[in-house]
Amino acid sequence: MMKKLISCSMLAAFIGAAAVPVFAQTQSAAEVTRAQTRADLAALERVGYYPAYGHGPDYPLDLQTAERKVAAQKDEEAQYGSSAGGTSAVGSR
Repeated sequence: MMKKLISCSMLAAFIGAAAVPVFAQTQSAAEVTRAQTRADLAALERVGYYPAYGHGPDYPLDLQTAERKVAAQKDEEAQYGSSAGGTSAVGSR
């Protein structure tokens, strides 16, 4: 009886483990490119997050704080337009 229970649980664990890669690969619709990852990291660094200190005593909190700052900047830019770059020419002819 115990042998049958162990073999059934091992079979269930194997089937569950085999299904994980299938579900992981179906998430390709939201793929992130290397350029997007670098841009996200640069934005975090601009607001004061330093990945070199990643696993320090304040690790999750300082990353979450930086992410909130970046999100707030993106919201502000969406409301008022982007302040990054651009040119304008004013004058008379």
